[in-house]
Amino acid sequence: MQTIAEKLMHSGLGHRVVSQAQLSRLVDGTPQRRYNLVNRAMQHGELLQLRRGLYLLAPNLQNSLPHPYVLAQALQPGSYISMETALSFHGWIPESVPTTLSVLPGRRQLVVNHPVLGLYRFYPLALQRGQFLQAVDRHIFSGQAALVAQPLRALLDMVCFRKLEVADMKTLAASMRIDDELFDSVNPATWELMQQVYLHKRMRECILSLQREVAR
Repeated sequence: MQTIAEKLMHSGLGHRVVSQAQLSRLVDGTPQRRYNLVNRAMQHGELLQLRRGLYLLAPNLQNSLPHPYVLAQALQPGSYISMETALSFHGWIPESVPTTLSVLPGRRQLVVNHPVLGLYRFYPLALQRGQFLQAVDRHIFSGQAALVAQPLRALLDMVCFRKLEVADMKTLAASMRIDDELFDSVNPATWELMQQVYLHKRMRECILSLQREVAR
């Protein structure tokens, strides 16, 4: 009889986050039997539980874990990587970011601190309806997709979350050690697009102020 780990590897799901529903299709029998097999696999160190109903084959049974951005998408479907995490990914800030930061739809924050997979934080923002994925792109990491904000969107998401004011825009880029020349790569149309993304007037004023500052 195959173990849960063997079933995952033979089905091509060995490197992917799997849900309770996917496991139920792999394992025959009653819900109690599936529950017992999953618990046994976790006790034997073959299966990791990311959060309730989400599982991943243990690192010792696969060559490499999914990219943290892919894991973030699995932990909170519909979210996207943003803020300092996305800025580091695009090379806009020199520091690596140990916590994976994401924006999620809805109103409730989510924090997942996994002893093996690291710390993941998900934040809601005040956004205009229908603008959630503006300036957010799909990237592939070892064959699996994740959504990552473009640099300007990531920076403005940070401004929105931290409730920064217009006066803060004068020193924002310098405080984060962002090279002014990087703003030259931003399409002018993206600045206009960002005006439509955020709900509050404060953000529109911050965007205009930042645009003026980096153009000097």
